[in-house]
Order: sequence, then C-alpha cells, then structure tokens
Amino acid sequence: MRIAFYAPMKSPDHPVPSGDRLMARLLIRALEVAGHSVEVVSEFRIHAGTPEAGAEALARAEEELERLRRKCREEPKPELWFCYHPYYKSPDLFGPAIAAEFTIPYVTAEASYSRKRDGMGWALFQKPVGEAIRQAAVNIAFTERDRNGLEDVFPEARIAGVKPFIDTALFEAVTPAPDPQRLVSVAMMRAGDKIESYKMLAAALLMIEDRPWTLGIIGDGPLKTDVQALFAGFAPGRIDWHGQREPEEIADLLAKSGIYVWPGCGEAYGLAYLEAQAAGLPVVAQRTAGVPAVVKADMTGLLTPDGDMQAYAWAIAGLLDDRGRRDVMASAARRFVLDERSLAGASKELDLILRNHAGAAHDR
Repeated sequence: MRIAFYAPMKSPDHPVPSGDRLMARLLIRALEVAGHSVEVVSEFRIHAGTPEAGAEALARAEEELERLRRKCREEPKPELWFCYHPYYKSPDLFGPAIAAEFTIPYVTAEASYSRKRDGMGWALFQKPVGEAIRQAAVNIAFTERDRNGLEDVFPEARIAGVKPFIDTALFEAVTPAPDPQRLVSVAMMRAGDKIESYKMLAAALLMIEDRPWTLGIIGDGPLKTDVQALFAGFAPGRIDWHGQREPEEIADLLAKSGIYVWPGCGEAYGLAYLEAQAAGLPVVAQRTAGVPAVVKADMTGLLTPDGDMQAYAWAIAGLLDDRGRRDVMASAARRFVLDERSLAGASKELDLILRNHAGAAHDR
C-alpha cells in the first residue's frame, strides 16, 4: 500500500533526536521492509505546552489541511493514513478528515487518551484524539498498559498490539566485551521525567559510593549543566561525559559496559532499554509506566518498586557484587532482544495487522 505517515508530536525528519523520533523512523522502516511505500506527508508539528497554545494550533492547522486535500486531489491518493503517537498535546488534525473525505483507512500507533486531562482545560484539544481512535480501522498499542487505557475509555475501538522493537543490526555486529563495574546510561538532558531520572540515579549512586563503579553518561540537552551538577560531588574519574553520540558509537560504548542503569521515571517504555539489552547489558530500572514492556524482570534485568530509592540503589549494588548473576542476565538480555524484538519480526506483525484490519477497510 501507499501509506501517508504523520507524527504530530515530532516528525521523523526532526533534527533533535528522541525516543519519539526513533520510534517513528523504526515504524517507517518496518512498513517499508513489509513492502509498503511510505511518505511523510506533513511536517506540521503540534506539541502544545498549554491548552491556550493548543487552541492556537487548531486555528493554524486549517491551511495545512487544505494543502493535504489538494495533494490528494492532484496526486495518487494514499491507500492508508498512519498516525504515530496522537495524544492530548499532539492530536492528528489532518488524518481523520483526509481519510473520511477520500475513503481510505485510518490507523493509529501509540495513541493515548487521558480522561483527567479533559478536566484540566484540554477537552477541546483532546476531542480529536478520541474521535480519531474511534474512527481508526485499528489502533496499534505497544504496551498492555496503553492497550488497557484505550479499552477502558473506548471499548468499541479496534485495537491490536505490537511489542516495542528496535533495529538490531547494529548490535548484532558488535561483540560484547563488558567491564562488569562499568555502569552506563543513555538519555536526553531535558526537563520533566528525564531530569527526575537523573536526580534519582545520582542519589542512588551516592548510597553505594563505596562500590568500585564508574558511570558513562551518553546524552546532551538543554539541562546539561543541571545534570552535571547532580554528579559534581563524585570523585574525579567516576563519571565520564560522552555527550551526544552517533548510533554506531552508542552501540560500541554499550558493548563495553557492564550494567545499564536508568530509573525510567514516567517512561512510555524506553527504546534505550532494548538497545542496552541487545548489546548484552542487564538493566536496573523501576517497575513503572511502560518499562516492564521492554525488560523481563529478574531475567534480563532488575525492576524495583516505583520511587523506592534504597531498593534501586541496592539492586545496582547487587549486580555489581555478583558477577555470575550479571553475566547470566547479560546473555539472557541479548537473546531476548535479538530473538523477540527485532525490526524484521515487528515488520511481519505490522503487515499482518494492516492486512487484517486496514486492508479489509480499504477493500470496502
């Protein structure tokens, strides 16, 4: 099929790296591997910080909608509209209208809806998200948490699941050569959940300062100075700041480390966890949000109770102290991702979902 792809929060061509951008790119590649033709049809970004900004975005979107209508009239129209990650701050203001007007199937991936946001001033901006979920030939959920959330609000919606995945090619090409005392994290340095995870990580490591660990931090962002300040009290040589790196460099740095440490405050799921495991690293994270969808507790990593600082610190210490357990988890982690969470496997699952749901809608 000719697929029109749209990610309202962040285009796959956006210059700033993030998990959202990576997932959008992975979805496109998975669809292309399955034989579909994919076009990113709009760069119009909708990421409203406030309900007022959301209302302004609604007003600005009309011109882009007209452009997309003209495109469908003047060129071969798409056979499916695929929207990635519509939610209350980033609704799809184009796809449902285009799909209805030109009689093509509409599909969402990682859609979410929050009832409580309606009472916080977002009702007008979130309304198109709910309408899109109801209209969709299928809504693809990446975690059971997300699936349950959609089913709770929209029991009539059509929902299918694909587990979070990565392109494992980079990691298949590296041979793990771990330093068991080497901790590593990969994360953007920005406000919100990311800085909260950095705060928790720094505090937890302070509690086990007596262990002979070192930590490599891969990432950059607007709060770099704040993050560096959190770790300023550690002895020289304990923290290595790698900055933003290319994917090949990240894979190499991971393969030379021993344990992936990232608390995961508020993580939707976290593709970096899959990358770390693919490189042969056990994970230490919290059992929170979507993290359990990408880490097998007590098999490929340790998941501690949400917000329990001491438990998190001691989980890291436990793997530092027990080389044998670390090694067993490391092998299991690599097998898990390479065997179960590959781009090739996800491509087949996505294609089957589209054929079973959107394909039938298109045929009608």
